[in-house]
Amino acid sequence: MKLLTDLFSTDYGLMSVIGIVFMMGMGVFFFLLFMGKMNRDAKLAEK
Repeated sequence: MKLLTDLFSTDYGLMSVIGIVFMMGMGVFFFLLFMGKMNRDAKLAEK
């Protein structure tokens, strides 16, 4: 329980949470971006 208290109540804990959430968001963004570009290129190659 102390771990969760430190994670959400200290400045270094909050920065860790923000960093983790930011990196996960970047991962989702780049995955969707690259999948969209691959699908677009595949449709153009079929024509």
